[in-house]
Amino acid sequence: MLGIFQAFMLGVIQGITEWLPVSSSGHLAIAQNYMGLNLPVSFDIALHVATLLVILLFFRKDVVGILTSLLRRDFRTEHGRLFLLIALGSIPTAIIGFALKGFFESMFADLHLVGGALLITGVLLVSSGKRNGSKNIGKMSAALMGLAQGFSVAPGISRSGATISAALFLGVDRMQAIRYSFLLAVPAILGAMLFELGSLSSSGIGPAPIASGFMASLAVGYFSLRLVIRAVMRRWFRWFAVYCFTAGLALLLLA
Repeated sequence: MLGIFQAFMLGVIQGITEWLPVSSSGHLAIAQNYMGLNLPVSFDIALHVATLLVILLFFRKDVVGILTSLLRRDFRTEHGRLFLLIALGSIPTAIIGFALKGFFESMFADLHLVGGALLITGVLLVSSGKRNGSKNIGKMSAALMGLAQGFSVAPGISRSGATISAALFLGVDRMQAIRYSFLLAVPAILGAMLFELGSLSSSGIGPAPIASGFMASLAVGYFSLRLVIRAVMRRWFRWFAVYCFTAGLALLLLA
């Protein structure tokens, strides 16, 4: 049974690791294994909602701009073009997510696979951390970032790390990479939530643990998002890479 304190700690883990390039799903897999938990769908949905709210609050100007462009059916504006690029990037995310869903879910039970995925995240962060660029997001970078986001469904592959690294490899401006990376997450999170609603049933846990995890993820997540933006702009990715290498090797050797 998921208790209030366990839910709170899982919310904190989600809030920190969802935004930092260290893989939230990988850390939740580790926590679930060591706590002996199988998280109910209702709790997973609550964490998704918290994550979504953080993005909508932080990038509210862009969200309003995109919605305005949609209502006006004007795709020639900056936000209209941004919507089209988000739609483009969401296609490979959806294809990979559905095609490999079963395999990615099986990884949660095998911490050795999670450890290997964390090592891959570390390699991505090291290889892209010092790259500089000045390009805007285009069709190629949008599609590649969507592809990277699809593979980040695997526990141990950081969504922010994979998508931002993909953009930096293509010479995209750092702030543009951050902005698109997190806005691209919105349809992915909504899609995951809708998919999970289909398997929602009576979870056997009360509202208190769900609320505890939700609030922890929301509050911690907002500050973590600010930190990852600073990390990208100041080229701190290598420090997160060190963490991913350490955690990945520890899982391979000790799990």
